[in-house]
Amino acid sequence: MTPRDPAEEETVRLLRAMLSIPSVSGSEARLAAFLAERMTALGMTAWVDAVGNVHGVAGPQDAPTVLLLGHLDTVPGTVPALRIGGLLYGRGAVDAKGPLAAMIVAAAKVGAVRAHVVGAVGEEVPGSHGARHLLDTLPAPDAVIIGEPSGWDGVCLGYKGRVGVEYRVDKPLLHTSSPEPTAVEDAVAFCDLVREHLRRQSNGTDPVSFDTAAATLVDLRGDLGHAEALLTCRVPPGFDFDLFEQHLGQHSVGVTVFDEQVPAVRRSPGDPVARALRAAVRAQGGTPVLKLKAGTSDMNVVDEWNVPMAAYGPGDAHLDHTSDEHIAVADLTRAVAVLDTALARLGGLLRATATIGAGTSGRGAG
Repeated sequence: MTPRDPAEEETVRLLRAMLSIPSVSGSEARLAAFLAERMTALGMTAWVDAVGNVHGVAGPQDAPTVLLLGHLDTVPGTVPALRIGGLLYGRGAVDAKGPLAAMIVAAAKVGAVRAHVVGAVGEEVPGSHGARHLLDTLPAPDAVIIGEPSGWDGVCLGYKGRVGVEYRVDKPLLHTSSPEPTAVEDAVAFCDLVREHLRRQSNGTDPVSFDTAAATLVDLRGDLGHAEALLTCRVPPGFDFDLFEQHLGQHSVGVTVFDEQVPAVRRSPGDPVARALRAAVRAQGGTPVLKLKAGTSDMNVVDEWNVPMAAYGPGDAHLDHTSDEHIAVADLTRAVAVLDTALARLGGLLRATATIGAGTSGRGAG
């Protein structure tokens, strides 16, 4: 019998324990407390902040700081936490406890950078209050790796933006023979209005393209006198949120309410974090695949820091939120090795950049 890799077993044990603790958005406290204990046991300095984010820090204090930002919360739904052969099943195995577990194990043994791991709350719901708390309370790190499923050999450079639209309309009751549209017909017309405007504001025609805006109808209910519709809109870089709101307000007969407006984010393949991750994938025998995602993540939120950043993590994103959510143990292990190598390489890149910057500054001052 082939002996099991101790490093692999450590990561598997951690993820299995994480999967056994439900952490639907708003109920992350138990998982945060568990991870604070585990990161402390791994030699990291760990704590839970005021909004419930769990933090763990390791590495030299004078080294460049790399924030490894994952999230604790999951969507609702039960997927039994178990291992079947080389697969780990459970809600959050892919999105995004698997990526977070890989980050914790890699960060605990880092030496080239000061690794700051955060499991944020509230990523799966509008507001992203965990990530926004980090913006308000932490100094900008030197670089960020977002823990989201990209596949062990994938590197994600961007996510679409998002805005949610809620529509409500009330009308006097009329006979069904009346030529006037009913409330529910107005709601349907509103959905068509949203889709048409997004189509005209898009840079592309493919509805799944990163450069195309698209709307998903999440809920529609109504009758002759009252109707409600809820849409989630995914939007590309450069999307004009003000024009969108203005257009819908002028051309709809009901009440329109918008939730958070999250701009899209897109980084260059030459970003230092992307370069380090790609080199690390190659070092593990893989061919790196650059990706852009149609969803939205905490990468959109912390883009305000304007530091090198990309998203990485094991797992097939097509399994996000599904009843078959699972992750391959082999991919989880490879992801830890990729992060080990990427953090070491990134430390060198960040030091070199700082040295060049200091030299340039010195010459300018002279």
